[in-house]
Amino acid sequence: MFMKLPEKALRDDLYICGIDEAGRGPLAGPVAAACVHIPLENKNMDFWGSVTDSKKLTAKKREQLFPLIQKYSLTGIAFSSVEEIDKINILQASLMAMERSYFNMIRNAASQKFHALIDGNQSPKRLPCSLETVIKGDSKHLEIAAASILAKVSRDKIMLELHHKFPCYGWNTNSGYGSKKHLLAIEKSGVSPHHRTSFSPIKQALAA
Repeated sequence: MFMKLPEKALRDDLYICGIDEAGRGPLAGPVAAACVHIPLENKNMDFWGSVTDSKKLTAKKREQLFPLIQKYSLTGIAFSSVEEIDKINILQASLMAMERSYFNMIRNAASQKFHALIDGNQSPKRLPCSLETVIKGDSKHLEIAAASILAKVSRDKIMLELHHKFPCYGWNTNSGYGSKKHLLAIEKSGVSPHHRTSFSPIKQALAA
């Protein structure tokens, strides 16, 4: 059951958007973020009843929901690269991707009056709108849940593409996370250009 809309947004007549990221923990690949605003007239679509935290859904269900969310919402999807992650750290890179997703979303918005709900306890500093952070927001607000699905599916698609170029790491199944197969492949085949060299297991592999 999702929470009611924030009082500030209702009081100030602001549009709600939800922002979430995917891919902070993996050892390889970019971090993704998505921003979603659901117009009120589209909230009665039946499929919204299946939208929840992306981690609670199967890959097949996420793939089914992805085009529906995009069709009936204003959306923005963005990434921060491995190079950016290694330069400014994963937290700041995640927040940067969130900012980019917001700006991608408002390109198609008729109004700029938004209130952003950010999953987690950290927020981007340069969003030109009011905002609040929500711990476990992808289980509390529909907009954040929808954003979590877009971010997850978008990132998984990139990791699948990278898997075809570097199949030894098993990114088609582990999405870049430090699974046993992934770590063994790093030990055997070394580090790829898509690994995050600022992450401890990759640092150790390079040192070895």
